[in-house]
Amino acid sequence: MISQLKGNILEKYPPIILLEVYDVGYEINMPMTCFYKLPDINSKVIIFTHFIIRKDIQLLFGFNSKQERTLFRELIKVNGVGPKLALSILSSMSAQQFITAIENEEIISLKKLPSVGEKTAKRLVIEMKDVFKKMYKDLFEGDSAFNVNKLNKLQNITDAESEAIAALISLGYKSKDAKNMITKLGKSNEKNCEILIRTALRNII
Repeated sequence: MISQLKGNILEKYPPIILLEVYDVGYEINMPMTCFYKLPDINSKVIIFTHFIIRKDIQLLFGFNSKQERTLFRELIKVNGVGPKLALSILSSMSAQQFITAIENEEIISLKKLPSVGEKTAKRLVIEMKDVFKKMYKDLFEGDSAFNVNKLNKLQNITDAESEAIAALISLGYKSKDAKNMITKLGKSNEKNCEILIRTALRNII
């Protein structure tokens, strides 16, 4: 089991990073809420990981904290929630936002997440509430929601939009929905696709 990696960020292409550890490159899938917090390329980081092995593929998921990884591990235990859906959920909501939605039984908010219908939303509330009862409520205390008001109003930047749309599709959104999420943001001089993705995801909550 690979549970932690310390290395140098070689590439960042949302929601994946390429991390070099002793001349070996590890491709790591990360929730966008974790991806946003990463330092620039060529910076050293510690990533807490969860390794999944299947017959046809091996996947490595990464998180900035052990608490975020714990939440991911609990999510994939829920019936009908696989790693891809868990990644999408934690990309659209911070850990604290998700916990709040579960505790307040916010079915409508949960249904806005990609591939989450009413049945899955209700199952998440029922099963995750039981999980949280066994965990300390302040487990994710340090994980606050992003303050979108601090962001500049975004404009239509072709290259950044293209990357952002591709990232949203990889998170489970349909191509048409992903394009609409980005184009609705309007125009800006902002060329950072990470900010485009972050704002688009925040707008659906």
